[in-house]
Formats: sequence, structure tokens, C-alpha cells
Amino acid sequence: MAIGGTVRRFEVELADSDRGIYETLDLRTAQHPSESGRYLVARILARALEHAEGIDFSRGLDVDDEPALWQKNLRGELQAWIEVGSPSTERLHRATKQVKRVVVYTWRKADELAAAITEAGVHRGDTIELRELDGSFLDIVAATLDRVNRWSVSVTGGTIYLTANDVACETSVRAVAIPEK
Repeated sequence: MAIGGTVRRFEVELADSDRGIYETLDLRTAQHPSESGRYLVARILARALEHAEGIDFSRGLDVDDEPALWQKNLRGELQAWIEVGSPSTERLHRATKQVKRVVVYTWRKADELAAAITEAGVHRGDTIELRELDGSFLDIVAATLDRVNRWSVSVTGGTIYLTANDVACETSVRAVAIPEK
């Protein structure tokens, strides 16, 4: 019998003044046994930063051909493919052929991933939105994880102010350009 994931709840007060979004999100997701706290925090943060109609978690790490998050329209058509971590260039190549908008939130060697996308000739690689998160920031937030998590996320001028279960920290997301070949 396989070990199941840990279901975690996130009550997120989102105030993204850069995009004019002010919402309260009630998110529930299972943390896969192989999923690190850093990855889970990045996944939840990406969900908050990408908040829009039709955005949701995919079916999880057990499904190889799905991203961490996706956005679908009312007809169920895929609008955005949002990866977390360090996806392979082959995976990104398949994603860019399926959907117009592909976004990657990573904390590992973003510049190397950008160069690899160009080197591999990923279909529409120059349209991929590559965003680098600070790994130490993710670790600080991961240390606060509980079954029920209360987050306050404010985004102003590209800076993220996050209070997670009474621990306050801040970071920025660095946009990484995909070099031309």
C-alpha cells in the first residue's frame, strides 16, 4: 500500500497591488511524500502570484504529463502551463506546443535553464516566462508549514512581502530572459 500525501490548507490573504488583485484564497493541496517543503511553498506562492480565473493545481506529482499548475478557460481548454522547479527542456518543448503561455518558477540555476532552453531549440522557447525565486526565502517559509497555514501575501513594486504563520519575510522574483540563439 502506497503512503498518501499530507493534505495542507492555505488561507491566503492576497494583496497584489502590481496587478490590482485583492482576494482571500482558500487553497487545499496534498503534499506528495516525495515533495519537499521548498517545492510546496514555491507551488503555493506560484498559485498566489498567478491568481486569475481558471487557475488551479493539476493532479499532482504522480502525473508526468501535467504541470504543477494550469489555467483553463470555461470550456476546459488549457490557457497556461505553470511549472515549478527545474523541468526538462523536453517537457518545456511539449508544453509550448500545447499552450500559448508557459511559466516556470524555479530556485535552481535559472540562468543555466534559460541557456539550456535556447541550446535545445525548445519550440517558442523565447516566449517562456522564467522566474527565479530565492531558495533561502522558500526554506524560511517551509519551516513554518503546518496542516493549516495562514499567509498574508502582498506584492508591491515587484517585491513580495509574506507573513506565513506569524513569520514575516520578503523577497523578489527575478525575471530571467531566455537568450536568443
